[in-house]
Amino acid sequence: MRAFDISPLLRSSIGFDHVNRLYDLASRLDESSLSYPPYNIEKRGEDAYRITMAVAGFRLDELDVTVKENSLTIASKVVEQPAEAEGVTYLHRGIARRAFERRFELADTVKVVGAQLVDGLLHIELKREVPEAKKPRQIPILAGSQPQSLRAA
Repeated sequence: MRAFDISPLLRSSIGFDHVNRLYDLASRLDESSLSYPPYNIEKRGEDAYRITMAVAGFRLDELDVTVKENSLTIASKVVEQPAEAEGVTYLHRGIARRAFERRFELADTVKVVGAQLVDGLLHIELKREVPEAKKPRQIPILAGSQPQSLRAA
């Protein structure tokens, strides 16, 4: 993997310390784990997103969706039953039912609002909620020779 130096970007940025954490996370990814289970990330409006994950063959009680701080984790807790116990002999077994854990890093303003399992697809609804304090606001510019903090004294 290539080594990237992001320090020039951080010189003019304040409060983006989590970028280093995301960069470290990306550098530790295992390419083989990126393909299972397949998923889509969709933008469904100005502030709405959806993660759709193909989990065909999994029951509702075998899936777990957890949000902790800014991390969304989707995992399966599959206990494989031996084919002989089911009375079935597989000639070909192409539908994967192996355990997995997939993590998504969420921005501070993105919240998980729901999850639904429909036709073998797990849909996780996300919404961006920007607090009033984080919305752009106009700062008045005062004329004078002293800083505003000194005038109040």
